[in-house]
Amino acid sequence: MATSRAGTALLAYVLHQHDWSESSLIVELFTRERGRVVVAAKGAKRPTSNFRAVLLPFQPLHALLGRTPADEQGEVHTLRGAEWAGGRPLLGAAAMFPGFYLNELLLKLLPRQDPHPVLFDAYADTLAALAQRAESGEEPAVLRAFELLLLRELGWLPELSLDTQTAAPLRADAAYALHPEAGLSAAAAGLSGADWVALEAALAHGSTEALRQACGPVAGALRGPLRELLHYHLGHDKLRTRQVWRGVQRLAQATPR
Repeated sequence: MATSRAGTALLAYVLHQHDWSESSLIVELFTRERGRVVVAAKGAKRPTSNFRAVLLPFQPLHALLGRTPADEQGEVHTLRGAEWAGGRPLLGAAAMFPGFYLNELLLKLLPRQDPHPVLFDAYADTLAALAQRAESGEEPAVLRAFELLLLRELGWLPELSLDTQTAAPLRADAAYALHPEAGLSAAAAGLSGADWVALEAALAHGSTEALRQACGPVAGALRGPLRELLHYHLGHDKLRTRQVWRGVQRLAQATPR
């Protein structure tokens, strides 16, 4: 599926969907060419609809959209067709919550119609990494790497090899803390300058795998600062996947074995 008179096929992932009518869905897509796009999948809930088998989370698809509205103001496009793009492993049960967490970050932080091809590729690569590593204890490094890439792509992550306020290079043996408003600065506790510089080098390298490797040894220490930075830009919006996951963990701990 490439192009037709109806529109252009886009490489996409389903981020979220909800009912539109008794037979149709509104679907939020993350596309490589156009960023986050909302489409109306008419008849998608019917038993005979071809959409039912392909409008699934975490699987790549080629989505054929109707033409952009003439006034360029309309945000909802008609989904003319969709085909599975293949080539990606299915996420196991252990990777589902992390996968939905990624989707929620993209839904709440990315504006619509704002392309981020680098982030799209990183998302696809992160899903593949979760499918392979979620049960091996490497999930924290996978998630921290994506959070760093997301924050950098959106312009919210400062240069990690410099003190934000003084622009001086970080001292390898000194501790630095990351603050949402002040950036990186010397602190009594925090990651070492050497750790921050290694993360910046991995970001500059452009390899998601290299960034995951850099995050591995410091994934636990990175969780708090990155969460604080994400929450700062989310404002009053809460991440539902994180709240649900906490509830599941509390229930599991309270259930007698």
